[in-house]
Amino acid sequence: MKYKITKNWGLKIVSFLFAAMVWIVVTNINDPVEPRPMTDVPVVLRNTELITERGQIYEVLDNTDVIDTVTIYAPRSVIDKLNVTNVVAIADVRDLTSLDTIPIKLSTNIYNSQVESIRSSIDTVRLNIEDKQTRSFPIRANVLGEVPEGYMLGDVSTEQNLIRISGPKSVVSRIAKVQADVDVSAASGFTSKIETDVDIRMYDEDGVEIKSASLERSITKVRVNVEILEMKTVPVVYTVTGTPAEGYRLTGENSSTRENVVIAGRSKLVQSIEAVEIAEGDIDVSGAREDVITLIDLKKYLPEGVSLVEENFTGMVNVTVGVGQEIRRTFSRRIENIHITGLPASLEAEIIDPDNECSITLIGLAGELQAVNVNTLEVSVDIAAWLAEEGIEEVEPGYYRIPLSVNLPEDSTVVWEGMDVQLYVTEAE
Repeated sequence: MKYKITKNWGLKIVSFLFAAMVWIVVTNINDPVEPRPMTDVPVVLRNTELITERGQIYEVLDNTDVIDTVTIYAPRSVIDKLNVTNVVAIADVRDLTSLDTIPIKLSTNIYNSQVESIRSSIDTVRLNIEDKQTRSFPIRANVLGEVPEGYMLGDVSTEQNLIRISGPKSVVSRIAKVQADVDVSAASGFTSKIETDVDIRMYDEDGVEIKSASLERSITKVRVNVEILEMKTVPVVYTVTGTPAEGYRLTGENSSTRENVVIAGRSKLVQSIEAVEIAEGDIDVSGAREDVITLIDLKKYLPEGVSLVEENFTGMVNVTVGVGQEIRRTFSRRIENIHITGLPASLEAEIIDPDNECSITLIGLAGELQAVNVNTLEVSVDIAAWLAEEGIEEVEPGYYRIPLSVNLPEDSTVVWEGMDVQLYVTEAE
């Protein structure tokens, strides 16, 4: 019996191998091994705290945490049931090499034992590892564009003044400024106030924006408040109070180092202002014997919320009020050249005192007196006006002292001392 089992041993081995080969052929024909490529397979990084716990930070280089193509080789019956979600790609920081690379281990989450092989377009995740740095930066509001004509920028502020940024030291150290840009151009249509949430941007010393996914920021947006003020040109007006010293008077030649100023503020407030009015009593010429120069701070006459906006103008102005000394000028007019008016036709009158001529004295400033042509001045005695002033109904023959009248030009500020003449009124012949 033993002899029969061991007899033709070689033939039996050949038969077994042939049967196995036939089985494999049949199997491959019925369920062949096929490749299936999977694209954009994410790599899961494990144990990254081993880096962060030692005060360092990492950044994946060249998107190596995403595999472009993973090809799975498995029987058709298996491969048909797999998709990209079944591919498991893991990079464990515990396997980190001295070159800061981590090998990628591939598997599937189903039918893993039936997968013949898995191939990948990359086999490592490349990291950049460096010390972590955290810094705080002031946030500066940056205004872009120009406000509409007739307006100007007021206060520009952010509701938060600081931002905290953490990330790789090589990146954080490059940050020179942090700002929030707001467009106030006319096209934006803003003419009062802007309140808007703005993205926070980081720039290096050359003004190049720094963009890095590895940076962590305490905030990414900030509310910016921009005040837009309306401008308006208004006159400076003032009232002169007081009386100069005796023998002196105002010349009317007043001036200010600024006749007009530009103000700015909120539209409704600015539109209600027609002038900057210096308070009465602030320019006082009491007892003055020469021009009065008063230094005035215009800012104190502006309502709250309105300001002076001209460059290099502090608001200080000098107001000069002209004060001149009065002088006298005397001229004579013969009695026969003085007209008597307002006398009834039944009466006639003559001046008996003075008996020859009247000396008439005018009082005024030198320039004003020089402008008066005394030869053309009409000097008269107005009896009707005197009667009305004295409350007398009619004049009767007799002697009367009546004031002279000098017909000075209406726009003249020259006055005359005044004098009386004695009239003798008689019945007309």
